[in-house]
Amino acid sequence: MSILVFVEHHGNDFEKGSLGVLSKAASLGDDVAAVLAGGGGTAALASEAGKFGAATVYVADDELLDPPLPQPRVDVVQAVIDAGGYDTVLFSNSVLAADVAAGLAARLDAGLNWDLVDIGWRGGDVDGELIGKRPALQDSVVVDVGWRSRPRLALFRVGSFDAASVAASEPRIEQVHVDFQPHSLRATIVDQRPQGQAGPSIEDAEVVIAGGMGLGGPEHFKLAEDLAASLGGVVGATRAAVYAGAVQHKVGMQNSKVIVAINTDAAAPIFEFSDLGVIGDVHTIVPEVIELLRQRGTG
Repeated sequence: MSILVFVEHHGNDFEKGSLGVLSKAASLGDDVAAVLAGGGGTAALASEAGKFGAATVYVADDELLDPPLPQPRVDVVQAVIDAGGYDTVLFSNSVLAADVAAGLAARLDAGLNWDLVDIGWRGGDVDGELIGKRPALQDSVVVDVGWRSRPRLALFRVGSFDAASVAASEPRIEQVHVDFQPHSLRATIVDQRPQGQAGPSIEDAEVVIAGGMGLGGPEHFKLAEDLAASLGGVVGATRAAVYAGAVQHKVGMQNSKVIVAINTDAAAPIFEFSDLGVIGDVHTIVPEVIELLRQRGTG
């Protein structure tokens, strides 16, 4: 099996989820490659991508790839597949990567499994069938999914895998020159307006604060925001997302290293998978925690 991973980057920063997918791919086989597509300076990132398991890094460095548009990247990935004969292509979910994966599936008439959280060999046999793991029934169960065509395309949930350095040797770097299809260059970006988010993104944050119905009305959700600010973290859920169901709330925490829960109900289900549970009123406990953190920061 030969695996190609679409490694997304913006400027000099890798999309962390795609490095996690690359690390996972390296655990599945030896013939693992990464493809980087961008304009201006992309080649400088190739060696870094190699540290996460890519034996070969394909680099498409072209000013036409400078705006983060999907169709030119579909052309790049297709060219790499055609040249290298890759039978499996993996993506970490993002707005851009999802568009690239979908466009590639349509272009190649290939099967795409999305919203995966894991991938591996059936029964652990490397000569067996490759199986993806996908949550179903409102994320209450995980089912096996497979592919009927080649190349296999897979799109993973962000945070499914840790981005771990797995290789010490330098990768082989291949330059990719693509003749873009006319329709791939039809769309243009005329303006980009950053949202001005302070602090880390939710994918990169070490601390995520999620609020539930115990906060009461929307005016109290600022309590979660204040705690996140005190801890250098981010708020990882809106009230609407939490209200959608306790199952989704739990799945959003499944890869957390440490879970701390506050609830007035000692029998609350969240305590079943928390590392530390605090029984009490969040409106009393959290302000005291914030104050202690402030004192520590100024002490």
